[in-house]
Amino acid sequence: GDTVKIGEISYQLKTPRNPELVPINHMSETLPQTVVQHLRWIMQKDLLGQDVFLIGPPGPLRRSIAMKYLELTKREVEYVALSRDTTETDLKQRREIRSGTAFYIDQCAVRAATEGRILVLEGLEKAERNVLPVLNNLLENREMQLEDGRFLMSYQRYDKLLTEHTKEELDAWQIVRVSEDFRVIALGLPVPRYKGNPLDPPLRSRFQARDIYYLPFKDQLEILYVVGPNVPAERVSQLLSFATTLCSQESSNLGLPDFPVDNLPPALTVLEHFPMLSSQQLVQRLYPYQAMLGKEGCTAVEGVLSRFEMLDACQQPASSAVLKVAPANTEQPGQPGAQADVTVRITDKDITFQVPAGTKAPRPPNSNPAFISTPSHAQLLAEMVQSHLVKDMCLIGAKIVCVCVGNDYNTSSLSLFQRYTLANGDTAWRPSPLVTAAQEGKLLLLDGIHRVNLGTLSVLSRLLHDRELSLYDGSRLLRWDRYQALKEELQLTDEQLRERSIFPVHPSFRVLALAEPPVVGSSGQQWLGPELLTMFMFHNIQPLARAQETSLIQGLTPNVPKEAVEQLLHLTHNLRQTNDPTAQSLASSLSTRQLLRICRRLSQYPEESIAHAVNKACLSRFLPSLARSSLQKGLASCSIQDTQPDAEAHDHSCTVKDGVLTIGSVSAPVYNAGEKMKVPDVLFYDNAQHMMVMEDMLKDFLLGEHLLLVGNQGVGKNKIVDRFLHLLNRPREYLQLHRDTTVQTLTLQPSVRDGIIIYEDSPLVKAVKMGHILVIDEADKAPTNVTCILKTLVESGEMILADGRRIVSAERRPNTIAMHPDFRMLVLANRPGFPFLGNDFFGSLGDIFSCHAVDNPKPQAEFAMLKQYGPAVPDATLHKLVAAFGELRAMADQGTITYPYSTREVVNIVKHLQRFPDEGLANVVRNVFDFDSYNKDTREVLIEALHKHGIPIGAKPSSVHLAKELPLPEVRMSGYWTTNQEGNARRKLLCPTETHPIDIKGPVFLRVQGYPCERQESRALSFTEEKATWQIPMSEVNIICDITTNNVCLHATREQEYTTLYDVFPRTISGVWQPFVTVAALGSPLEGQVVLHEEQVGETSYSHKMCREFAYKNWLLFYKEGGNQLDVLDVLEGRVHTISLPINLSKVFLVAEDRWLLVESNTNKKFLLTKPMHMGAEDSGVCQLHSVSEDGVSTGHGANEMCVPQTVGSDQLPNENLSAALGQKIVSPNRLLSDTSSYARIIVGFPDLMSPNEVYSFKRDVDLSEMRGGDSGGQMFSRGGLKSSVAKRTNCVSLLSANQVVRALPPGQVPLKDIFPPDVTPPMTAAYLEVTDLNSKKLKYIPVPRSLSVSPYTSWISKVSDSDVLLAGLGSGGVVTVDMGGYVRLWETGLENLQRSLLEWRTMIGSEDGRPIQITVQRDSGLDVTAPKHGKVDPKNAPHVGGNQWAGGTGGRDTAGLGGKGGPYRLDAGHKVHQLSKAEIDAIPEDVRKAAREMGEKAFKARLKEIDMSEYDASTYERFSGNVRRQVQSLRIILDSLQAKGKERQWLKNQSLGELDDAKIIDGLTGEKAIYKRRGELDPELGSPQQKPKRLRVLADVSGSMYRFNGVDGRLERSMEAVCMVMEALESYEQKIKVRYTHTHTHTHMQ
Repeated sequence: GDTVKIGEISYQLKTPRNPELVPINHMSETLPQTVVQHLRWIMQKDLLGQDVFLIGPPGPLRRSIAMKYLELTKREVEYVALSRDTTETDLKQRREIRSGTAFYIDQCAVRAATEGRILVLEGLEKAERNVLPVLNNLLENREMQLEDGRFLMSYQRYDKLLTEHTKEELDAWQIVRVSEDFRVIALGLPVPRYKGNPLDPPLRSRFQARDIYYLPFKDQLEILYVVGPNVPAERVSQLLSFATTLCSQESSNLGLPDFPVDNLPPALTVLEHFPMLSSQQLVQRLYPYQAMLGKEGCTAVEGVLSRFEMLDACQQPASSAVLKVAPANTEQPGQPGAQADVTVRITDKDITFQVPAGTKAPRPPNSNPAFISTPSHAQLLAEMVQSHLVKDMCLIGAKIVCVCVGNDYNTSSLSLFQRYTLANGDTAWRPSPLVTAAQEGKLLLLDGIHRVNLGTLSVLSRLLHDRELSLYDGSRLLRWDRYQALKEELQLTDEQLRERSIFPVHPSFRVLALAEPPVVGSSGQQWLGPELLTMFMFHNIQPLARAQETSLIQGLTPNVPKEAVEQLLHLTHNLRQTNDPTAQSLASSLSTRQLLRICRRLSQYPEESIAHAVNKACLSRFLPSLARSSLQKGLASCSIQDTQPDAEAHDHSCTVKDGVLTIGSVSAPVYNAGEKMKVPDVLFYDNAQHMMVMEDMLKDFLLGEHLLLVGNQGVGKNKIVDRFLHLLNRPREYLQLHRDTTVQTLTLQPSVRDGIIIYEDSPLVKAVKMGHILVIDEADKAPTNVTCILKTLVESGEMILADGRRIVSAERRPNTIAMHPDFRMLVLANRPGFPFLGNDFFGSLGDIFSCHAVDNPKPQAEFAMLKQYGPAVPDATLHKLVAAFGELRAMADQGTITYPYSTREVVNIVKHLQRFPDEGLANVVRNVFDFDSYNKDTREVLIEALHKHGIPIGAKPSSVHLAKELPLPEVRMSGYWTTNQEGNARRKLLCPTETHPIDIKGPVFLRVQGYPCERQESRALSFTEEKATWQIPMSEVNIICDITTNNVCLHATREQEYTTLYDVFPRTISGVWQPFVTVAALGSPLEGQVVLHEEQVGETSYSHKMCREFAYKNWLLFYKEGGNQLDVLDVLEGRVHTISLPINLSKVFLVAEDRWLLVESNTNKKFLLTKPMHMGAEDSGVCQLHSVSEDGVSTGHGANEMCVPQTVGSDQLPNENLSAALGQKIVSPNRLLSDTSSYARIIVGFPDLMSPNEVYSFKRDVDLSEMRGGDSGGQMFSRGGLKSSVAKRTNCVSLLSANQVVRALPPGQVPLKDIFPPDVTPPMTAAYLEVTDLNSKKLKYIPVPRSLSVSPYTSWISKVSDSDVLLAGLGSGGVVTVDMGGYVRLWETGLENLQRSLLEWRTMIGSEDGRPIQITVQRDSGLDVTAPKHGKVDPKNAPHVGGNQWAGGTGGRDTAGLGGKGGPYRLDAGHKVHQLSKAEIDAIPEDVRKAAREMGEKAFKARLKEIDMSEYDASTYERFSGNVRRQVQSLRIILDSLQAKGKERQWLKNQSLGELDDAKIIDGLTGEKAIYKRRGELDPELGSPQQKPKRLRVLADVSGSMYRFNGVDGRLERSMEAVCMVMEALESYEQKIKVRYTHTHTHTHMQ
């Protein structure tokens, strides 16, 4: 035969048996010298019978050299591209079923060995470990054992055996000869340097290696000159120099990927047509460095560009656009590929060139009305057409609308071939869409190529580079020209070639890949590597410029308000242009697609607020606080206000009337459902918030959107969706996703019936066909690469199914499913982030849905809803639950606790309370909180929050700590008051009055600041008189002067507002002025308004007083101490009535609206002033003054004591209270009066009866005015010595309905010896509340806790009040105190109120009455018990235990009693059932406790000794550590969430045990073993950077200044706590985070 000679080496050719398998058209006329040397080396190895391994950088060069050699030596080729999915069966044998029997079909390696072909293995580094050793023995000894029992044997041994045995015998032994011509050529990349698996040493040793580097500069240059003869030689060499520089060792040290040198020829073809293109533009298409490299990389590349003078695109890239596309009339014979003439205008030149076109007629540009062209898109299309001329391309762009024009295109799953079963059960292969597209010359669209693993993509590299493909069933696809050459050379027709399964690849076939930009610097998402660079030309889609985006939006949504679009784009572009990563992540939620959606909605509902739409699109409710604040900042800077109408004002009812559903203000027709049973029906209680969400959903639903509902668990997402569909009467299909969801489970479930594979439609496909609503629940639990297939379905309405069918939006083609126009998706997902361990569904797919954040209902809505679940549960309980859970949710949002407590949990608590009302709330809430009972820190936070809202979790029924009661002295009558009525004119004086309007200055504008007040319920762990407390914000210069309550309400609001009154009260120059202000709260119609009265004006010594008893009637009385006139201010009329008096005043008491008690200043004589009810009445009645004389009981002795009242009631005691106080039945007008010498006095008959009024007194032993408040030791230091003047406030209140007088006394005036046992030290208190109860004749002293901070102005405080608190009455049975630290406390003193509250408190704790719980089973056998009976009644009622005779026993059987068995009912005859209380039973014995304590202490001491730490040091450390315990907990929670994410296990495929892999069902039919998959730890992707622990360095400043100034601002303490927090939080995360602690010192640097 012929010989081939390379240099001096010759090779004898043989005639191939299958000439169609010999590569063709790979040799070119002239070969570079380097290539010839490679070929010579391969020939040497071939003659030696050795297998070769061609190693080198990515690109088609190595393959083309191998093919050239095979073409030269006329060898048949078996080509296989290895990928990470390659298994042993792909190389050796695969089973197929033929007429019910499984046969083994030889695969490439076996075919090559037996037929004497060359096996080309490409991509050895892609195959998973331990797959290739299958070939080891075949490579070394040319031997292999096959699955079907045959044995491959090397030709030497086989021929030797043939000399001894016949061929028939060897066939019977199933021995097969391996041909002497069999060789293996392996092609691979060097690992490391490129990603992949390193070669297995035994495998590597069997190959001879040859490094095939890029061609030398000179050879490359010659090739390029041939490709682009008209391109200036200088430009060619510049380009090549640039490419060579980027492939050098230095550039790879910088981390730059290799430049795809092999793509230079196609690039020059483009330059040949378009000489005006700049080199930099061209480089960007080959090597998109701006998209894939970081800042340093870009700088390096641009440095090289400028070095070769190629930085010429600084001028704007030449604007270009496609002008027209026309079919070309150049039908070359034998070339089916239609061509199209494309005219492109670049700057001002028109260039026409031919590109391959699709099978349909080309359309003119901009013919689609739904596509709005913008200059940048036109430019992009023109550039794409240029690339389309020569090569496949890849579009890189963020989530932005991108559109391709031209061929009829097609999307694909990457598998090249799919197996299926024929009707008779035989297995067969059907080409995947990828293969059919290649054969028919379509445009293949690969969407989301950045998600595909590189090992999988490499299968396509030969198709993309050479347009050749070898498939599993042995068929081959050849490039068009090679196919034609083969046809001519072998003189075969298309038919004959088809029989030999050889097909051409259509010349028009192109691949268009879409990808998101690579994430610079990340290991996982840097998908764009040197291998991919060789496959495509790249086009980077820049985000639209603002003007273009505006015109696009207005073109697509013509009715949208102009200014709305302006504001939206202003915001979006502001966010896109910042360097702040948080802002950029927000910008990605505002992609063009989302903006279009917002505008579509605004054009429909123009009254909606933009802020609302933006917040919805970004799901701002679930953003981290940092991102949320930067979004709010962005909105504010674009002056977008949230003008959402008030939720309460809006009507949120839903009605269905005449087949129309109306929710709020939106209406929609009710659907006429075919399948009624699929319409959900759910128990749903309407509440305003959920109705608002549903109204919002309905708006989007009517606009045709698919909806995504995101929220925490248990906020009612499913309920809302089911209710929504129920109202619309829409049938629903339901899919629940989870970790193991695969693409198959989402689309089709394959199953086997009678040996034939049948695909069952999943709910998704059913919903698409029938037009149902598909509800996808828990969408965030499935891996995002699975849920991504929803993207094409939502976006373009297309999806390819595993059985070859395809879902299309409209047009009917064979084998398609048309999407029903009513089909919609409602997707439910939990919010992203910890503690939801889902994937970030919103991040990857959020912008193709209309997003709705579902939150727990607001307090009012939640309360209303709970009321419907638990109508019998008391409102107070529900309010407590709503408040406590609201607080816990706020904590979860701030990250203090991890679990977001939801409405679902509250509903469950309420259901329980509704069914079992006797069970205590404190017990029932444990059903939710016991999950956290083992986490100490969380438990503390929870208990604190629950206690704050008065849920007494952890309290015992016995912990009631009410103040000790002391007996009250006997009441005795102490004298008479007589009002002198008649006769003597001296005693009855008329007082003139005059009226004038008031002068008003002002107004002065005040700045009001809101301040959240945390109201603490005080009865959490024990029951006391104190109900609740909160703190008013005080700086240390503020002093509380006065407190008032309005019977309507006390400002016990959560939000308090405080104002600064500097501008109102004039300041004096000297600066020692100590103002004293009183407050009066006005009544209807001026509720919520107060009058402030400053008693002292300037430096004057006297003061004006205000009487405010009738402030709720909107009139006040003012008088000057020592003055002789009264000023009555009528606030509503704005007038002052002045009454002149003949006496000088010291005090005024308004005992009724028309009767006032006056006290004369020096004599303390009393007068009663009567006045007409209406001051301004026409009869101008005159005020009369009557003197009141006081007489003691024994007048004769002249021991007449003048009492100076401190307070006098302005109304009378109720009659039953009066009778109880005096111990006799009596009905009479009366007044309760208090002064310093008695606990209380009652004047019967005053002020209405003129006869002598009896005075009854409860006398004190010592007059209060003689006891000094300052002599209690605890108070001395804050008082600055003894007092100089009498305090201006009398802290005394009479509660008429509770029949009590309450005063606040300093501790020095309290009989502490009677209250506390002698061995107890009294607590430090601000004051005691002395409660004198006239009903029970008891006296109580309630301690008021000290305030934490005391103002330094002690002398000023002492002028205000004797004790540190101010007191005012509150409602009927309580008082409120405010201490000098700003703590407001509510107290319940009335006995009835206390008893009622105690009962409620006990029911909240739950009854643990200590009775054991019995389990009773009612049996019907009647064997071991006689018939139940009542039993005899013991006349003496003695206790009986046991037996079955007496009724009312406490043991035994059959009779009625307690305990025992068989009795008909429980009967308690009043005997004590001797049982331990539950507390005693549950208590741990003391000695056990002691042992545990000792063990703990012992271990602690041993540990201290071990680390050489004294107990003092330990306690100091504990002090710092205790202060930051909560923060440590939060930090550890965050670190845990980091950990949870990283540990997710993956599916391992091709396992021999586990779950059946749907994709391998047919392999299972044929009897394969490795058809299972299971979860396992996936080895890290090869070549991916190693996961090293993060390194932190904590640097602390411990220089002298820290110590020196610690006393000033606590800086050292704070930094100690901070370091302590870091140390404790990072403990036990050493494998994740390595920390080094260093500190600076004044002199030395210590380590």
